[in-house]
Amino acid sequence: MDDAGPQGSSEQIWSVFEFARRYRLAEREENRLFMLYGPTASLRDLLANAQRHSFIPQSADS
Repeated sequence: MDDAGPQGSSEQIWSVFEFARRYRLAEREENRLFMLYGPTASLRDLLANAQRHSFIPQSADS
């Protein structure tokens, strides 16, 4: 993947597909980000707008 800036820069341009794979996002979230930004976006925007959903079941006792 080609980066637009130096390593660690939040201005790097990422493929939404690669971002979703790297951060293990659900396909639905990947599609939401794709609809929001198109095929690429800055790392800063992706990190700020990505939503990860927890798969940890909640106890009925709580």
